[in-house]
Amino acid sequence: MGLPQAMETLSERAASIREALQKSQTMTDSMVAILGSFDHRLSALETAMRPTQIRTHSIRRAHENIDKTLKAAEVILGQFDLTRKAEAKILRGPHEDLESYLEAIDQLRHILRFFSGNKSFKGSDGVLNHANNLLLKAMSKLEDEFKQLLINYSKPVEPDRLFDCLPNSLRPSSASSGRKSDSSSKSHSEHHNKQLETHVYSPLHLVPPRVLPLLHDLAQQMVVAGSPQQLLRTYRDARASVLEQTLRKLGVERLSKDDVQKMQWEVLEAKIGNWIQYMRIAVKILFSGEKKICDQIFEGVDSLRDQCFAEVTANSMAVLLSFGEAIAKSKRSPEKLFVLLDMYEIMREVQPEVGTLFGSNACFEMRESASNLTKRLAQTAQETFVDFEEAVEKDATKTAVLDGTVHPLTSYVINYVKFLYDYASTLKLLFEEFENGGDPEAQLANVTTRIMLALQNNLDGKSKQYKDPALTQLFLMNNIHYIVRSVRRSEAKDLLGDDWVQIHRRIVQQHANQYKRVSWAKILQCLTVQGSGSSGGGSSGGGDSGGLSRAMVKERFKTFNLQFEELHQRQSQWTVPDSELRESLRLAVAEVLLPAYRSFIKRFGPMIENGKNPQKYIRYRPEVLERMLSEFFEGKTWSEQKR
Repeated sequence: MGLPQAMETLSERAASIREALQKSQTMTDSMVAILGSFDHRLSALETAMRPTQIRTHSIRRAHENIDKTLKAAEVILGQFDLTRKAEAKILRGPHEDLESYLEAIDQLRHILRFFSGNKSFKGSDGVLNHANNLLLKAMSKLEDEFKQLLINYSKPVEPDRLFDCLPNSLRPSSASSGRKSDSSSKSHSEHHNKQLETHVYSPLHLVPPRVLPLLHDLAQQMVVAGSPQQLLRTYRDARASVLEQTLRKLGVERLSKDDVQKMQWEVLEAKIGNWIQYMRIAVKILFSGEKKICDQIFEGVDSLRDQCFAEVTANSMAVLLSFGEAIAKSKRSPEKLFVLLDMYEIMREVQPEVGTLFGSNACFEMRESASNLTKRLAQTAQETFVDFEEAVEKDATKTAVLDGTVHPLTSYVINYVKFLYDYASTLKLLFEEFENGGDPEAQLANVTTRIMLALQNNLDGKSKQYKDPALTQLFLMNNIHYIVRSVRRSEAKDLLGDDWVQIHRRIVQQHANQYKRVSWAKILQCLTVQGSGSSGGGSSGGGDSGGLSRAMVKERFKTFNLQFEELHQRQSQWTVPDSELRESLRLAVAEVLLPAYRSFIKRFGPMIENGKNPQKYIRYRPEVLERMLSEFFEGKTWSEQKR
């Protein structure tokens, strides 16, 4: 193909492209024109539709408002319905269904909150007034129900039920209705064993457990309603009177110091024993039970719980403590020491429970009163110690023991000391209350030593009442021996020590030796030959007269007979109550008298036996003397001796 032909072909194609481009432009222009026409039409349509859109939106909002109004009306109508239902339950009262009644009260409170927050509602004021009146009526019925329920299930407890809660060892015996006396009836081992026992008390349900949740719910509603003081008064009046009645049934009575002072000791002692039991029962059973009730009914309301317990127990506790105070303040006397220690013991025993039960601020006064009584009892007991020591030393009773036996004062004091040691652990606690840093055992030993010394000083004085110096020595020997023997057999020995025992045993022996010297020296002189070097025990020689004439020997035998008969008559009426000491003293006399008598008869007997009426002078053979010596210190009367 030539160039011209190629150029022509290229020119045709270019013309074809131009034509195509022109058509495309024409189409584009047409499309732009068409689209422009659409834009104009849409704008016009939008302008035409705007009023319709506005009306549709208004209708939608109106529908929404209608829905909200209908829902609000439905809620309000629902509250009216709840009000009617709650009113019906409240008018029926709480007796039939307490749980449903309490739910109705909760509903009323919810209704009140609802209408208080919707006061724009036209009838809200009327509904609020009606609901408030209904709630007041409901709370009044609720208070009545609480009171009635509490009264119905609050009954005085019979004494037997209380005794059944005690450990077996602390229950009163069926044989006796009252307690005679701790200090005079209990043995050392009994008291000691009671101290060592671990006592377990059985719980006592003062109100049935099934009722307590109901009372708790009622109390909670009254607190929420703003009636805590009314609740307090209702609870106190119901429970306090029942507690006081229970204690009166048990035997508790209010006694003043004057009442106590006028009582005979036996009556007062029994009342003190009863009071100890009452205090134990009150604190460990009754007050403990009351605390459990308060804790359950007023759970979550601590201030009201503590105040209720304080007011329920206040009067009962005051009555119990007032008797203890009256005893502690009454006139002191030695016999009161042991009941004071018993009372001090029980106050120390219940001290942990008192601290726990009465630990709140509301119970401060009762807690302090109990603590003060414990201290006062300890102080009075300690002062009674001092009084007793002085009373022993100054005892001026003229009651003489004619036979030289143990004086009643000695046995009284020794028994007193024995009882003291039954309370050894209590006494140590007592000393700790007043002695700063002192050793309680040393204090007890010191008290015992002072009492023993006071007793010995008094016995020395009483011994001087005897005109016969031999009886003086016998009296002192008997009494000191009784003291030593009693100490050796008691716990006092451990504190006084072996040295004290040995020293006083030597004192007993000294008095025995003094008795022999004073009583038998004169009669032994009859059996002694002056200048012969013999004391009556070693001369042999049957015919040796030792410078004594027959008449002198006769006189010696007559004097011996007379003196021995006089000694036998008098000293057979004397008493050495301890069998070992009695035999020991007889043996000591026999060991001096019989050898001397045998020797004298052997030496001078033939001078008399060869004469007229020898039996007039040698009236007693040695074996007869020995038999008669065995009758000494038996406390026989003259008529018994003659028989």
